[in-house]
Amino acid sequence: MTIAIIKTKAEQQLAAAFERVAASLPGASWVPAMRKAAMGAFVGAGLPHRRIEAWKYTDLRAQLKEAYAPATGKGATLDEKALAAALGPNLAKLPCNRLVFVDGVFVADSSGPTPDLGTDFHFLSIADTLGDPDFDWMTHAFEQTGETKNDPLLALNAAFVTDGVTIRIVEGATLAHPVHLIFLSSSAAPAASNTRNLIRIEKGAHATILESHIAVSGLARQNNSVTALHVCAGAKVQHLKLVAEGAEATHLGTWTADIEADATYNAFQMTESVALARHQLFVTFKGEGAAFNFNAAVLGRGKSHIDTTMVIDHAVPKCTSRELLKCVLDGEARGVFQGRVIVRPGAQKSDGKQMAKALLLSSNAEFDSKPELEIYADDVVCGHGSTVAEIDEDEVFYLCARGIPKRDARALLIEAFAAEAIDAIAHDGIRQALQARLNAWLAAGV
Repeated sequence: MTIAIIKTKAEQQLAAAFERVAASLPGASWVPAMRKAAMGAFVGAGLPHRRIEAWKYTDLRAQLKEAYAPATGKGATLDEKALAAALGPNLAKLPCNRLVFVDGVFVADSSGPTPDLGTDFHFLSIADTLGDPDFDWMTHAFEQTGETKNDPLLALNAAFVTDGVTIRIVEGATLAHPVHLIFLSSSAAPAASNTRNLIRIEKGAHATILESHIAVSGLARQNNSVTALHVCAGAKVQHLKLVAEGAEATHLGTWTADIEADATYNAFQMTESVALARHQLFVTFKGEGAAFNFNAAVLGRGKSHIDTTMVIDHAVPKCTSRELLKCVLDGEARGVFQGRVIVRPGAQKSDGKQMAKALLLSSNAEFDSKPELEIYADDVVCGHGSTVAEIDEDEVFYLCARGIPKRDARALLIEAFAAEAIDAIAHDGIRQALQARLNAWLAAGV
């Protein structure tokens, strides 16, 4: 018996788009074959759906009704006023090493200043290095193995990737300024972009890296972003991400990280009211004594659907992982947290804890939490927890009784709830900028 696989409209559009644009995508040598294989893998599997356990709460096959044409990004220019408005005044004025991408393409003329360039860090555009024989090592960055094997978002990204950046933080260096990767959507019509970043923090180096995914208009858009990090022995990195691409945007984001011995990877994500977001993190401990700390602030309004799903692989002994998600949901917004911690055989003295907390501002909001522990060692400390609550009206009354208007009282309580995640940001300027964005989000709708 032959079973027909019915492809959705979006899946058909993605396949047709690849046939149309494949020849114009950057890369020579091994790259066209890699793209074709990645697209073949995606076509064979299709968009992920609720029957796949990791996608139980985010049925992309049902939710992605249409796939937009890839943004060309050709001749992209930057409107500095529009960029500043999208970032907000604090982030726009942040002293940093600035690298700007407009509709998936690096815009060298609009990047900079980069005060640490050439001494403490080096970068190259992905589009300029794909297929270059001097950068054959990049083939490994597009391979899917282990927990990422056959991941549909990574396959789609590999097939359509237009640009991104490779960054190397020099051994022993401490960057004086953050590296700020700005991904701006500015197309005049709904469009899709695919970018990939490869970041190596060398032995003993310290750095702060911020990704801002923003838009200059509220147009519908579909962005698929991948960042792969390698944190070498004794290195320390703060990696942050802001997603504020508009209420009609779909953001599919994946982070992968390999952490070597005695290294520390501190991660933070903040998402503001996009239509659909799926944040994936695949973190693997490669050396003993390493640590991973993750904090997230999810701000959902309207019909936002924001999913944070991660796999933390304690593959070696004596490593520590901590995850805290704070989710504020209003209207018919839905938040999802799936945290899977794996402790491999022999990974003794592993210490892993995760906590997901949601504050529901509406009776129509929903939060789904699915923490998982897979433990194959006997000398470990692992745990998880999850809470869902509404605003305590007694606390609102208490503040109102002291002369604070009810709207302001509610905003203060919500701010205090979300601030626990934001307070974990070590960089003062970025922490204050994201706190300001939180306050602006509250002022717009509480």
